[in-house]
Amino acid sequence: MNIEEVKKERQKWLSWKNIAPLREALKNLPNVKVENIKLNDVIEIEGKISKEDLLSLKEIALLMRPWRKGPFKIFDIFIDSEWRSYIKYNLLKPYFNLENKSVADIGCNNGYYMFRMLKENPKEIVGFDPSALFKTQFDFINSFIKSDIVFEMLGVEHLPFYEKKFDTIFCLGVLYHRSDPVSTLKALKKGLNPNGELFLDTFFIESNEEIALIPRGRYSKIPNIYFIPSIKALSNWCERAGFKDFIVLEKRVTDTKEQRKTDWIYGESLDNFLDPNDSSKTIEGYPAPRRVYIKASI
Repeated sequence: MNIEEVKKERQKWLSWKNIAPLREALKNLPNVKVENIKLNDVIEIEGKISKEDLLSLKEIALLMRPWRKGPFKIFDIFIDSEWRSYIKYNLLKPYFNLENKSVADIGCNNGYYMFRMLKENPKEIVGFDPSALFKTQFDFINSFIKSDIVFEMLGVEHLPFYEKKFDTIFCLGVLYHRSDPVSTLKALKKGLNPNGELFLDTFFIESNEEIALIPRGRYSKIPNIYFIPSIKALSNWCERAGFKDFIVLEKRVTDTKEQRKTDWIYGESLDNFLDPNDSSKTIEGYPAPRRVYIKASI
């Protein structure tokens, strides 16, 4: 696979009719002096800005909806994302050390986690996500932060062919979207340096058996969910892919403190995805979303 050709082809996606106006807006961002950047639960950009420029920035940010990951505060504009992503980041943070490491975030969305990782002093951070919208949201935020983070409009399937390997890979909320989870895990392994480590989270079902739920149609109104394994099945998948030292870090029920509808998204969110009479079930009658967070190494 020629990765450079793939990159070149995907750059054309930024010219799609729904994305091109956003890219043009990026070229016309007001020239505002950033005085301070805070990379905490809320990623904050501080500085002096006129009311006119603030209104212009908010209009541009609203054009980029939906904002799934965050939150961000750009001057006085609070981008209240659907996910309070700091809950997941803070859950994982005690388990990793990124000092001077080469790090990849697979399915990086708009880069929230990568911006948070800057405080951990990694050697480099590369994000993989094929979404032209998320790339545009990232470029919007990074126009103020001006980090050296690299955003590649690539997927996990391109990782084995990428020009470099990584010490640490994060793959958060991706595996259940893949129709072949073992092949996906093999691709992640091929992206790691010797002694590299993978941090992964995925939906799981409670069972002592080595089984997986295969939703017939949608799961929690999400159309592209293929397999929801038990933890034993997930461990087997990782072993088959060549990982060792499978460690369960945390388990968490997805709740409305973490995922909910805001003015910064379109459509529905978790409240609409669950059975209105029994929040332990999805609207389709499956067990409600629960996530397991694991660490594996090679």
